[in-house]
Amino acid sequence: MSSRDRVLGRIGRALAQGAPDPVVPRDYLRVHGDRTPAATADLLAAHLTEYRARVHRTDEDGIAALLGRLLAARGARSVLVPAGLPPHWLAAADPVRVQDRAESTPYELDAVDSVVTGCALAVAETGTIVLDGGPGQGRRRITLVPDHHVCVVRVPDQVVDSVPQAVALLDPTRPLTWISGPSATSDIELDRVEGVHGPRTLEVVLLTAQ
Repeated sequence: MSSRDRVLGRIGRALAQGAPDPVVPRDYLRVHGDRTPAATADLLAAHLTEYRARVHRTDEDGIAALLGRLLAARGARSVLVPAGLPPHWLAAADPVRVQDRAESTPYELDAVDSVVTGCALAVAETGTIVLDGGPGQGRRRITLVPDHHVCVVRVPDQVVDSVPQAVALLDPTRPLTWISGPSATSDIELDRVEGVHGPRTLEVVLLTAQ
């Protein structure tokens, strides 16, 4: 009998006996420090910047003008717009709107200059944006193929301190995408290459409540 057979045999016997699932201890800290909402947002911005994301701040009165400037600075001629994105966000943007369609091919998505989305939430302690395909976010692939992603995070409503807090709020049955900075990878000599597995440029807009 091989080691594989022994392991599978043990698993089969345990399942046949109806053994209860083991209790997983979760006595770790849920938050590392005591922060105000403003300090949490500052921590998120600092970690996003460390990961080479570009961070901007604005409010509802300034969101349209800011997004218009970001797309213009990028030279974007087209912008992918997921269903559910607030229309006024792009009111000052000139690029042609491209809708998020199920039938779009990877080649069509690659031809789009930029994509603007919302998010499900953001994690301050890790500088991570989480998308779950909800309203204003669109399908996972629209944030993986275009080279420029602008993601809007509502502050403080969508910002949590830690990963445990985020996991407790997210629906595990949804398609979760965890983003920490622009796409990047390194070879064995630690030469960093960006844009291999997703957008080369990530811009995060922290949208504060008025």
